[in-house]
Amino acid sequence: MKPMSDIFDKHADNYSEDIDDVLGNYGASHDFFTAHKAWLIEHLLEAEGRAPGDVALLDVGCGVGKIHGLLKGQYRSLTGVDVSTASIEVARETHPEVSYETYDGLTLPFPDGSFDLSMAICVFHHVPPEQWVDLAREMVRVVRPGGICLVIEHNPFNPVTWRIVNTCPLDKDAILLRASRTKEIFRSAGSEDVFSRAVMSVPPVNGFLKRVDHLLGVLPFGAQYYTLARKAQTTGG
Repeated sequence: MKPMSDIFDKHADNYSEDIDDVLGNYGASHDFFTAHKAWLIEHLLEAEGRAPGDVALLDVGCGVGKIHGLLKGQYRSLTGVDVSTASIEVARETHPEVSYETYDGLTLPFPDGSFDLSMAICVFHHVPPEQWVDLAREMVRVVRPGGICLVIEHNPFNPVTWRIVNTCPLDKDAILLRASRTKEIFRSAGSEDVFSRAVMSVPPVNGFLKRVDHLLGVLPFGAQYYTLARKAQTTGG
């Protein structure tokens, strides 16, 4: 498996175009999926009783910051981190309002409890399996007690997802994770209240279909899924 930095450095200048070359065969676009993820993040925070304006958000494996155009200005702070130096350079040029850092893929360059939410969107399937729990531990470490970690991943049970992944140059070495495995990883990393739900069971193009998609999320057939995990609250002595 090539290092993630090599793969994403190569595609940094044409990231969305390279993905659209694949998604176009299925009548979809990268912009559509990105917009849905931005909506989903806000929806999940609202369900937690948290307003985006009160949330310090860390995007782990942010790449070129594609989603940040839809997030910046809405959150108390927005930070992106990635192993790809070329991707971070593109992100900084595109979104100068956002804070960006590079890292070694092992230790996130932030103190404990720096954020309210750490998220990784379609990142874990690029990480070697032996590092999955370590990455989850780092995501848990950098959120405050009671903070949450969010993972959005491709669903290996969905045949269309498999076809897209197998033809996307950025996913050449991808190893897809089942939702049950992702939950197990975050429990092993010391999280609590860990749960998953499928998304994209139907194209969520309007409010009605978003509600239908949510109802169908209990079935493991959506194109993707999310896993939400909470960092344990500290207890008094």
